[in-house]
Amino acid sequence: MSTNENGYRKKDLHFATKAIHAGSEAEQWKSMAVVPPISLSTTFKQYGPADFEQYEYSRSGNPTRTCLQRCLASLDDAKYGLCYSSGLGATTAIVSLLSAGDHMLSVDDIYGGTGRLFRSVAQRFNISTTFAEGVDAEKFCQHLQPNTKLVWVESPTNPLLKVMDIPRIASLIKAYNKDIIFVVDNTFLTSYFQKPLALGADIVVYSATKYLNGHSDVVMGAVTTNNDGYYDRLKFLQNAMGIVPSPFDCYLVLRSLKTLKLRMEQHMKNSLAVAEFLESHPLVEKVMHPGLPSHPQHEVARRVWSGCSGMLSVYVRGGLDETKAFLSALKVITLAESLGGYESLADHPELMTHASVPADVRKQLGITSNLVRLSIGLESVEDLIRDLDQALQAGQKIKKS
Repeated sequence: MSTNENGYRKKDLHFATKAIHAGSEAEQWKSMAVVPPISLSTTFKQYGPADFEQYEYSRSGNPTRTCLQRCLASLDDAKYGLCYSSGLGATTAIVSLLSAGDHMLSVDDIYGGTGRLFRSVAQRFNISTTFAEGVDAEKFCQHLQPNTKLVWVESPTNPLLKVMDIPRIASLIKAYNKDIIFVVDNTFLTSYFQKPLALGADIVVYSATKYLNGHSDVVMGAVTTNNDGYYDRLKFLQNAMGIVPSPFDCYLVLRSLKTLKLRMEQHMKNSLAVAEFLESHPLVEKVMHPGLPSHPQHEVARRVWSGCSGMLSVYVRGGLDETKAFLSALKVITLAESLGGYESLADHPELMTHASVPADVRKQLGITSNLVRLSIGLESVEDLIRDLDQALQAGQKIKKS
């Protein structure tokens, strides 16, 4: 395996070109428009009954959505891409590939909304889920069952930033049963820093709301795959379930992909600088950033990834009071849910994004009152570090008052 200058897996040298041109070819339009137009029409004229040019109804297919889906597929080196109304919409479509009586195996540290869907919705349709630690691939795959039809992995995980050895997990899954669907949520890294299909995944899922769009103004989900059968079924579900994004939102995400490489490079640079600062800060107990040599799976990340995103999590010294005071004192970084935008965000998983996770599960995972997840944006890193420092100091003042 070739590596880049930072010791990570070699990056896709053609990524920026594909992001700019794939799906946006001017030749597909009679007007030769360089920027694909927003096709807002809900319906399309037919030559005769069931005799149409390419599109018949915008839920079933839309020119602007087609452009975006082609671009997303290209960036993952995939044959197919599909867009959905949200990341959870994409997840819902994938779960809908299963039938009553089927079993899913999932890593235990995942986005709270995904866990809620598995526990509270899929379970009602008699689709069961086993949640297990995924860092040790062999131990994780020991939870495979005869009726396991799908394996779900986030890497890095949310919010504890654990790194999975995707090639090893893929090998173990396929050795057990080649028909099990292996799904990787690649939201935190994007196709710029990790290409799960090349590592053995069958389907890649994204909350396009996050880094792919990167401007905190679109809610959308996406999947990519090389499997003809999975694509046909997921496309059917996209239409049959009506979980499609608007043409305008597709236009916005397609626009945002043009700068994805530049944004991800800066997210990585800024987050590493912030992580190194926080790791040496006396008011921080622990920093989880896979780009730090101190991270337990740092070497796995370097072998599997091409770099890191802007995500890190920290344990602040103290308890809930100190952590709340720290978060309330932030001035440049915004306390809000979501991640992956140009602006830096802070999240309190216990009370915000992972509040739906059962309390005993949160405790077992380490989602405690002093855990903070940070999405480091594109601001001047000096301002971010200064803001974090003053907020940490302010958070500790409550002990003295």
